Amino acid sequence: MRLEAITWDRLGELLADRLLEVQPADGGSVPRVAFDGAPAARPGDLAERVAQALQVRGRPSLVVGAEGFLRPASLRLEHGRRDVESYYSGWFDIAALWREVFGPLEPGGDGRVLPDLWDPASDRATRSSYVQLPPGGILLLHGPLLLRHWFPFDLTVHLLLSPGALRRRTPEAEHWTLPAFDRYVDETDPATTADILVRADDPLRPAWNG
Repeated sequence: MRLEAITWDRLGELLADRLLEVQPADGGSVPRVAFDGAPAARPGDLAERVAQALQVRGRPSLVVGAEGFLRPASLRLEHGRRDVESYYSGWFDIAALWREVFGPLEPGGDGRVLPDLWDPASDRATRSSYVQLPPGGILLLHGPLLLRHWFPFDLTVHLLLSPGALRRRTPEAEHWTLPAFDRYVDETDPATTADILVRADDPLRPAWNG
């Protein structure tokens, strides 16, 4: 696959322009976009850039991080703090994401999205207020392992790191999670599954398949 060099600022602008044309496949009024990538790839940074570019274009959006939907520590760490299977399959509250983020955006939904549910630092509910996404608004969800859950995304962006870059840019204390991303590649192949691929090995010089 041929990738073209680009700056992060330009990438944010071009993605925002593309999102202006995206229509929900299910007939709803709010497009749902994934920014998928390991934490080391910083998919949230790109989601925020796109949100800023959309604001300039007069389109409301809401950035939601999957890390705000972690399960309580008693469930997440039931099998230990470094259990790869738990990280891959049990750390994120997928049911809550369906209920609080995707459900309200279905046709006939009220558009009231919960931006986060659980604070892993305090291990308590965040008690955040719901955010109303108006018709024509855009949901920008970022996080790891997003493309394996059959979420109803209307556009998917995957931030790719080579195995070497992923290891270098992941803090050593989190290296135990790396096998989960190897499994993700084997089972989901996000680089070819995603609509848009962004190679982020060099944090200053991304490339994408435009």
